[in-house]
Amino acid sequence: MDASLLRAIAPAVIGVLVRRGADFATAEDAVQDALVEALRVWPDDPPRDPKGWLVAVAWRRFLDAARADSSRRQREALVEEQPAPGPGAAADDTLQLYFLCAHPSLTPASAVALTLRAVGGLTTRQIAQAYLVPEATMAQRISRAKRTVAGVRFDRPGDVATVLRVLYLVFNEGYSGDVDLAAEAIRLTRQLATATRHEEVAGLLALMLLHHARRPARTRADGSLVPLAEQDRSLWDTRMIAEGVEVLQAALARDRLGEFQAQAAIAALHADAHCADETDWVQIVEWYDELVRITGSPVARLNRAVALGEADGPRAGLAALAELDPALPRFTAASAYLHERAGDLASAARLYAEAARSAPNLPERDHLTRQAARINAQLRG
Repeated sequence: MDASLLRAIAPAVIGVLVRRGADFATAEDAVQDALVEALRVWPDDPPRDPKGWLVAVAWRRFLDAARADSSRRQREALVEEQPAPGPGAAADDTLQLYFLCAHPSLTPASAVALTLRAVGGLTTRQIAQAYLVPEATMAQRISRAKRTVAGVRFDRPGDVATVLRVLYLVFNEGYSGDVDLAAEAIRLTRQLATATRHEEVAGLLALMLLHHARRPARTRADGSLVPLAEQDRSLWDTRMIAEGVEVLQAALARDRLGEFQAQAAIAALHADAHCADETDWVQIVEWYDELVRITGSPVARLNRAVALGEADGPRAGLAALAELDPALPRFTAASAYLHERAGDLASAARLYAEAARSAPNLPERDHLTRQAARINAQLRG
């Protein structure tokens, strides 16, 4: 039995139940029960219409729960008034479910968890493992999120930008436990792209594909990080890069530039270079200018300073960096790199060591520590 099929159609099934009158929390629970039943029954008796089967079983589960509730009569009256979903309803249901799971009233962590559960079809255990928290903790987080959105009307227009940020949070978690969250984020973004022709959805999908294509070259066998300039580009997934570029070009052709399209354009320029020395840093700086114009993001300004150091020399990069807040994440690491490029090895070694102490994760800390050790060895030599 294809478990990926179950995960792909689960959001539409939840949407059908909600449009028929089920509250979101009960609908999601009913669909999870139906998925468990499908895993038990389908291997021996696969249905001709998987979605129809899930809708029927989940709806029975919902009615069972509704009958045990004090509002049974009101719910059943509502059921009688609901028409059957039309053939074009599935994509709209899924889209609305994305919006509901990324509701502004939810914290980012809760929105991510609810999206993975309701839209991604992952179990609470899988999500807990991916985020390295106890299953009970994740269950509480998901339950609170479901209660928060329980009273939200399903027909309200949603905020695409919020949905995209939630999906990007999922993507950046990468891989942990038995769930590849980067691959899951790509799958969910593809699904969203089929439900809406929004250029920023396409931009995010392109960005994910272009970044994910470099994944095989990002780490060595011992788990240590490989900087972009040192990566073995023959390991990059050229088919995925080609797809990302194609998706990006189609989005840019709509002439409604957004932050994810600008980020994808930068990633595409890196992917287009056969080696680090061939990178078109001038164009990359221009795209960072667009990204800064759109977002005003200090992180974008930080990355622009590094790119400017490549395009116009390290002194230009350090001058741009001096205009930013030193408390920015990875500011010290960027300063270390530019000082090394400028030939100030003593400052670079000190800054690399300082950046290592505040690194957000162990692989990055180890990489920065090795950079400091490498330069100190040069200074001693």
